[in-house]
Amino acid sequence: MKISVIGLGYLGTTHAVAMAQLGHNVIGIEPDSSRVQALKAGNLPFFEPGLEDALRQAISSGKISFQSHHDDLSAASDIHFICVGTPQISGQQSADTSYVFAAAGQLAAVLKPSSLVVGKSTVPVGTARHLITKMQEVSGFVPRLCWNPEFLREGTALADSMLPDRIVIGSDDPEYNQALKGCYQTMIDQGIPVLELDLETAELVKVSANAFLATKISFINAMAEIAEASGADAVRLAEAIGLDNRIGKSFLRTGIGFGGGCLPKDIRGFIARADELGVGDSLAFLKEVDQINLRRRQRIVWLATEELGDIKNKKITMLGISFKPDSDDLRDSPALEIALRLQALGGVVTVHDPVALENLDKKSSGLISEADLSTAVKDADLMILGTEWADYKNLDPEAVSSLPRIKTIIDGRNVLNVDSWQIAGWRIIAPGRNIVNV
Repeated sequence: MKISVIGLGYLGTTHAVAMAQLGHNVIGIEPDSSRVQALKAGNLPFFEPGLEDALRQAISSGKISFQSHHDDLSAASDIHFICVGTPQISGQQSADTSYVFAAAGQLAAVLKPSSLVVGKSTVPVGTARHLITKMQEVSGFVPRLCWNPEFLREGTALADSMLPDRIVIGSDDPEYNQALKGCYQTMIDQGIPVLELDLETAELVKVSANAFLATKISFINAMAEIAEASGADAVRLAEAIGLDNRIGKSFLRTGIGFGGGCLPKDIRGFIARADELGVGDSLAFLKEVDQINLRRRQRIVWLATEELGDIKNKKITMLGISFKPDSDDLRDSPALEIALRLQALGGVVTVHDPVALENLDKKSSGLISEADLSTAVKDADLMILGTEWADYKNLDPEAVSSLPRIKTIIDGRNVLNVDSWQIAGWRIIAPGRNIVNV
């Protein structure tokens, strides 16, 4: 098929490459000319394992190209995927859908009646019907529109695109569904289930899934608060309840909580949309989910203060600042926020990360950025593991013990082998755990 992918951020770039790998002819459209040039050269504007190699293969095969605006060739595409961002509006809870409507309006000006428009952006329920009306005002006809939510995880995005758990299609017409299923036929032939839904249900799938995952994370972190107050071990608690097949162990890990560009803004936008629909009480619990998550960040600051006393002029090393491993994404990163809070208290904070240091902005200028791990931890009074990169999980505590001064680590992700670190002479502190340090 001939496909256009509108918006070449994280979602759009990944989806465009995946479509090319499926054998489709893809045109990626992105108004940021510098990003277009980078992609044409085979360079990703963000870090995602395996995606850059796949991008270059797609370019070499001639299956993918990039441009900054629609032309006759892109307008003739069989399917147009809208993949632009829906960030949280500054100072509000709601999602900003202006990029979706802008992209749809530009597409409507050149849209062919036979083409299928497919929304992949995460939007408030009800957006798709509004979009149909707005596009019709420009095009002069009712667009053929489906909603096809994405389920990418940063760090495994290409694999998630090629082998998703399910394909969700929402529309008002089974014929639209058939056209989109043709695009995904290779996946369907591999046995990946397809759910054909109405537009509103399809819009709800991604945001409700994210709300559930956020709730699960905050639940175990709420149990960590109880464990800290009672002397219990929340890590072993999570292990015990996770073996119940009605619950499962995924997303039941205590620590500093979730962040990134999806879960936080999606649950806040979901709350805002429920309020608009007059059913805000239905999602009132998500407000506490959000608050529990944010409290975990302050908990690490409190643990650091308890350990060091006055933070002022103390040397603290933060291991990891991306919101999760295998990503350079700093959006709403718990580790970065903790580092900034400690720096605001007067701490001399050095940050290390395998890939994300280049993304530190001017607001983080008070932090010391250090690319060499041994230099980053040298002379520190305290080390905090903020992102569970393999580099940190595999650290040799004996080797780090040879460095002067530092002898205490806060394991913010509960991924270190406590016994190994203690044998090497370390004092190890972890949220939700009653660890006895000799």
